[in-house]
Amino acid sequence: MPSNADNRYGRLSAWAYDLDKPIGHSFGDVEFLLGRLAGCSGPILEPAVGTGRVLIRLLEAGHDIEGFDGSSEMLEICRRNCRARGLSPRLSQMRWDAFQCDRRFAAIIMTAGTFMLIGEFETACAVLRRFYEHLAPGGRLIFDISPDDCFTSDLSTRTWTSADGDVLTLQENKTELDYVMQRSMTPMRYEHWRGGKLVESELEILTMRWWGMHELAMALTSAGFAAPVISGGFQHGRAPRSGDNVISFEAERR
Repeated sequence: MPSNADNRYGRLSAWAYDLDKPIGHSFGDVEFLLGRLAGCSGPILEPAVGTGRVLIRLLEAGHDIEGFDGSSEMLEICRRNCRARGLSPRLSQMRWDAFQCDRRFAAIIMTAGTFMLIGEFETACAVLRRFYEHLAPGGRLIFDISPDDCFTSDLSTRTWTSADGDVLTLQENKTELDYVMQRSMTPMRYEHWRGGKLVESELEILTMRWWGMHELAMALTSAGFAAPVISGGFQHGRAPRSGDNVISFEAERR
């Protein structure tokens, strides 16, 4: 069973995320969302908002969007990125399974396979029901999964250099697969170096749950949603194909 430390996104992992996927970076997901949200005039919620990569683009496009994240370190970077652009969205630190907002939303969005970070099936289903409750009638849940992300098993090392010359490294160790629980667990060691000396290190376990396409569609309808539109490769309405690394779901509150 995943521990409470899994997917925590502490200081070094949040920093690495911001260096690797800075504001303006897109996998094609931002453009896809901007297209799907065209004409959306109601408020939008982004759970697991991270460092603001998507939120800021949507704010700059004129959308009313707020977000939450369980990582205080991620939120600190997100607030800093927003301030640098003169933006001040509502941001909260909340957990997946306990978030509570004081309004209903026209859309709830997630990108980059974020939903897969919920490692327990029962918790994921409860989160879908909570999403449903926080949508206005006719509101949409739009998110994606990345099937290949669960099955990376090779050792790898990555390096980033910050603006002040400090070096951040990430070593990803061999992924453990739990086929019964449909989970992958990857130990990830982050190290912060300055002048050739180790300043800080951090070990995190990246836990992801993989979903079958039809399994997730059934989970959505069980949570109360209408049958979702399932799309491959960020092409809305195009049926997923074998080899698609991104499968998108758009489900409406009845």
